[in-house]
Formats: sequence, C-alpha cells, structure tokens
Amino acid sequence: MKVTRLSTLLTVLIAGVTLLVAPASAGAAPHDSGSQPTYNYANAIRETAWVDTGLKDPAGKAVRVAADIIRPSELTANVPVIMDASPYYACCGRGNESQLKTYDSAGKPVQFPLYYDNYFVPRGYAIVLVDLAGTNRSNGCVDIGGPSDIGSAKAVIDWLNGRKTGYTSATGSTTVKAGWTSGNVGMIGKSWDGTIANGVAATGVAGLKTIVPISAISSWYDYYRANGADLAAGQPSGLSTLVETSAAQSGCRSVQSAIDAGSPTNGNYTSWWDQRNYYAQAANVHASVFVAHGMEDDNVKPINFGQWWDALAAHGVERKIWLSQTSHVDPFDYRRAQWVDTLHQWFDHYLMGVDNGIQNGPQLSVERTPDNWVDAAQFPEASAASGLKLSATTTNGLGKLGSTAPKAGAVESFTDNPSPSETNWATNPDTANSARVVFSSGTLATPVTVSGTSTITVTASSSASSGQVSAVLVDLGPETVRDFAGQEEGITTLTTKSCFGSGTTGDTGCFLDTQADTVSTNAQVISRGWADLGHYASLNSKATLTPGKSYTMTFKLAPTDHQLAAGHRLALIVGGTDNGWINAGSAKPKITLDLTRTAIQVPLVGSLP
Repeated sequence: MKVTRLSTLLTVLIAGVTLLVAPASAGAAPHDSGSQPTYNYANAIRETAWVDTGLKDPAGKAVRVAADIIRPSELTANVPVIMDASPYYACCGRGNESQLKTYDSAGKPVQFPLYYDNYFVPRGYAIVLVDLAGTNRSNGCVDIGGPSDIGSAKAVIDWLNGRKTGYTSATGSTTVKAGWTSGNVGMIGKSWDGTIANGVAATGVAGLKTIVPISAISSWYDYYRANGADLAAGQPSGLSTLVETSAAQSGCRSVQSAIDAGSPTNGNYTSWWDQRNYYAQAANVHASVFVAHGMEDDNVKPINFGQWWDALAAHGVERKIWLSQTSHVDPFDYRRAQWVDTLHQWFDHYLMGVDNGIQNGPQLSVERTPDNWVDAAQFPEASAASGLKLSATTTNGLGKLGSTAPKAGAVESFTDNPSPSETNWATNPDTANSARVVFSSGTLATPVTVSGTSTITVTASSSASSGQVSAVLVDLGPETVRDFAGQEEGITTLTTKSCFGSGTTGDTGCFLDTQADTVSTNAQVISRGWADLGHYASLNSKATLTPGKSYTMTFKLAPTDHQLAAGHRLALIVGGTDNGWINAGSAKPKITLDLTRTAIQVPLVGSLP
C-alpha cells in the first residue's frame, strides 16, 4: 500500500538490528518535497479520548470507544490523522509479531502497534488507534461489521471533525476536543481493521479522505458463505467471542443471539448480511481507496476485493491496488521498503495535499513471480472477458477448454467426495478421477494473462435433493511460486530486524525482517468459486432439488491477475466439495453437467489455442 525516500534510515548494525536505507519503488522518482521527519517522536503527545458513539449497549448504557492518540508536540493545529480501528489490540495483536497496545501505570499509551506511529509522527501526522466497541478499553458490543463496529470508527472521525463529544476518561464528564487536527483522516488496517475502513468509507462520512484496506472484507456474507455454500470459516458469533472483553461477553448475549439468527448455516442471504455488504453502498464512497490483497488469501477470499473494486470503479472512485502471491499477509512483510515509501506518498497527497503525482501512477502493481513485481496502467488488464466453451473427449472426466462447442447432448459427471482437496484435483490433470472433471486448453505458444473476475454458468443435475459445485482455474506447468499454503502463508520470518522511523524503549519501531518462502509446483490454482445448487433461483432461500432435474446457476470466481507462461495450459476443474475451502453437505451426490449449457467467461489478455 511514496513521498520521500526513507533517507533518514542509516545502514548500521546495532545489537542485531539492521537499519536500512529503503529505496524508492521501481519506476518512481523520489519525492523530497513531501513530509519530512522533523518532529521529535520521543516527545510526542500520547493521550486517550473516549468518544461517545451515540449508541447504547443492551443495558441502555452509552457506548464510548477508546481512541489512543500519538501526535507531534510541536504542532497545535492542522495535523492530519492516520487511523486504524481494530478489535485486536488486546486479544490477538497486530502485525507479524502480534503487537499489543501497552500502557504505563497511569493508563497513558506506550506502545502503538505497527510502524505507523514510528514512521509518520515524525513527519507531522497523528496516529489514532481505536478500540472497537466491546474490545480492550471500549464498552459496548461487537456486532461483526454492523452498526456497532462501523459506528465505533465513524464516531471518532466525527469527533476529530467536531461533530461528536470526547471525554478524558471512560466514564467521567470532562470533555476533550481535537482542536489540534485538520480533520483530514486516512484509515488503514489489515483484515478486520481494513474491513472497518471499507465500512466507514461506505457511510460517506465527511473528513475521511482516503482508506487503505489490506486483505479486507467488503461483504461479510462472502467471508462466511459463497453463493449458498458454507465456507470453512466458522460462524460470525465465534469471531465476536474471540475479541470481546469478558464484560462484553456477559452483557452482549442478546447481540450474540442476533448474530446467530442473522447468519443461518443454510447459506441464505438475509437482511443481517445485507447490512454488512459495503460494496453495495459504494455510491457513498468519497474517499480514495488503496487496496492490497493476496491473490491466494484463504482467509479473506479475494472475491472481497474484487466486488469492492468493481463497485468503486462504477462510481468513479480514485483507487490503486497491489496484488501479491501471498495468502493473508501485510505488504509490510513482503515488500517492505517499497510499501512504506508508496504509502508515504499516498497519505502525503490525500491528507496533506502534496502534489506528488501518486494518483497519476500505475493503478496496478502485481507480483508475477516471487519478489518480481510489474506495474500496469489499470486493473483489470483485460478489457473484456472471453467466452470459453467446455467440450467432452472420449474419456469421462477429461474435457477441453476453448472455442470448440460441445456436441449436442454432451455431458460430464463426477461424484462429490469431500476428502480430496483442490490440490489433489489438480494433481495428474490428464488422468480421470471420479471426484472431478478437468477441462484443459491446448499448450500456450505465448504468455496469456488472466486479469479480472471470471464468471461461470453451470447447468447440472444432482442424484440427491441437494448438491454443491466448485470451479477452480488452474495454471498447468512448472513454476516456482510463494508457498501461500505454508505456515507463514508465503513469507519466512528472519531473526534480524529493520527499523522504520523513530523509536523509544517502549515502542522501538524495529521489526523482524522477512523473505519470500517459495515452492515448486506443476499445477497452481489461480482462482476459485463455489455454489450450492439449491440457491439456483435466489440466494435468499434454499430450494430442495429434484433428483435428475437440471438447474442453471451463474456465479463468480475470485479475481486474479496471473500470467501463464508459454508452454503452460489453462484448466478449469469442476468438482463438488472443495476440501479446506467449503464445508461438505449432508449428501454426496453424483453431479452431471450439461455441457451445452455450461460455459465460463474468463478475462484474458491474449488468447487460448
């Protein structure tokens, strides 16, 4: 997620901590006219404001959220704010090292997790870290991306702009105003934190100038469900229990019940889910958006950035995107120096008004191979999707993907087997397997890029009264990629540290270095999508299928920007339960595909043979 080079960082080695001069990103000139590290971090003002959100907890008590603030002591006005609103500051921590907030004996904040304070406070920014309602030092309840979660952060932006009341304590009556700020706010955060940034932007709140959502959710339905299928992500109420304080858990049982009632496991799309669909509210977004996401994220599935991105594009929102080969990893841990430099430019432009040209640069930066990044003018790179047909061969389970139309009456079938994973499906792609069907293209003479969101239309019958379908796109051919399925999801954490900005004993600004963790493969899944056939007519209700009757359903696969090398093939694999991604249904039916009414739209730069 660049204004100046990180020229203030010296190349020294002190007690095993490496301080590196960070280079500017490729293709970009240094922006020495931007904000400079001229303010004293050690002397910065550290304080907390408890902001009245205007909400009530189940007992009728006013909800106040804690906003921990660090800001330059030399500045008394017009200070822009970088804000990270999170439920994780006490329970789980932030960043690769799971940093928690810490406080001194008087309750004054000492450690502000991550590098935002260390790097940006000396450059004239304030950092505000907000505890969502029901977490850490805030009262109230967690409601999984609903009015309480989003209202927690929005209220702080309102307070920063003089529209809400803040207090010097959690329960006292002494008020405090943010007279020191310009009111310009940029929100940033990974995962749930970035999700809050999306949700707040979707309210259109005045003062929010930009957001940087990293691996963030744009629709909570698409975190827990997929076109009626039940994703292997647990249940929303379990997530709230993880982050809530013990007091919140005991006082928020009615909220927990509402979460369970609103998120049925049958896959139905309810009003509860609709309230947490931010991309549907993209018309309200006035802030610019800088997205970062792993194309292999098995936590916050890439469909979340894709639908958000498309909705923002439809409403003309200024935007930029980084796409990595990792799973659920922060850019600070896979492209550190370039990320901080680019983020510096981004915030300088949108929060300080620095004319550095960041908004005119390439829209897309994508990792093609480990640590090999290329820029493109726009995302998606494909101007339109190519309609690809599925045809049968003489071997059931092995078909062709391309322009050849299937013969009349052509079918393929498989039997849902929840045991094998998509990796198993992709192994030996030219060998028939009763659990899946492989449709593969011819060998590519030149590279072809899949850039954007694929859409598949499936016409299928089930041997039972229910059934689900998984569709995955696979790059067939030898390649070295980040090991996104590994323990650290595509990175290896080293023992050395690098410092970004200034530090104190309680908040050093030094972080463990990382490097790419790679693996060799002959078959890489590059996009996935899932659906429950019982939701063929509507996501709002699940139908009972008539065995043997064909049903047609259209659904999206995850967006990607992946280049297939010459000599590789593109394959579409269709199966039942995608083990590790969706939960198995009660039935294990035989699914028969009508190939004359089944096809896929794939956004290609180039063409298949």
